[in-house]
Amino acid sequence: MTAQSNSPDPTSSLLAFFGSELRRVRTEAGKSQGQTAKLAHTTQAMISYVEAAKRVPSEDLAQDLDEAFGTGGHFMRLHPLVIKFAYPDWFRPFVELEANATSMRVFESQIIPGLLQTEKYARAMLSAVRPDNLDDLIAARLSRQSLYERESPPRTWFVVDEYALLRHIGGPDVMRTQLESLLTAGEQPRTVIQVVPRTVASHPGLSGAFTVLSFEKSANTLYVEGFSQGRIALDASEVAAAEHAYDLLRAVALSPKASAELIGTHLKELGL
Repeated sequence: MTAQSNSPDPTSSLLAFFGSELRRVRTEAGKSQGQTAKLAHTTQAMISYVEAAKRVPSEDLAQDLDEAFGTGGHFMRLHPLVIKFAYPDWFRPFVELEANATSMRVFESQIIPGLLQTEKYARAMLSAVRPDNLDDLIAARLSRQSLYERESPPRTWFVVDEYALLRHIGGPDVMRTQLESLLTAGEQPRTVIQVVPRTVASHPGLSGAFTVLSFEKSANTLYVEGFSQGRIALDASEVAAAEHAYDLLRAVALSPKASAELIGTHLKELGL
């Protein structure tokens, strides 16, 4: 089966249309995915993902593609449309902030944080609400993880309630792979993962998930999860309160080493 036959229907979404246009332009220019990646200052995997509508292209990639193929701004004109439909209006500002953060502190109580989710875990979780654009939502979520591919990725600190490990989203096989991925992520030098054990009955994160983003030249920003949508908070007192809550969460959480051991225990219970 050829790569073309595996390609998504270009009329199914703007993300799929962008991928089909990249494939068309690349093929007409007689370039392979690897050659295109070099011209566009990216990886072959990213070109493959974008063509398959499994990643949301960045603005930089759109610009580099136009320059590489001399398409007169074609991909740059498509890019804002792709972004508009890949992320809800209320979420786009957070994605932009997240992409420019130098460090972030994330707390999750119910699920594995989005930046650490595997594709199958994300699919199982997002499919629960039966969205019409499931594939686009998965691609958008996984695209956020590209910040770890930067030359200088942000320092990320994750505190996760143990109950998120007990919720076997997608079933044992999906959860097993997710926990293995979590252990691998925790071994990275710029990523710290701590687990609040279920023996801690009360803690400052019971009101819900939140993220504190830090930047090189601007004030810290708070993002608070909500039922229908999240919100960004810039008020200094609210951000300070969230930072204090995060410090308290880290205090009651297990150490990174003990957290990895607990994750490993849950992994063994799923069976290897």
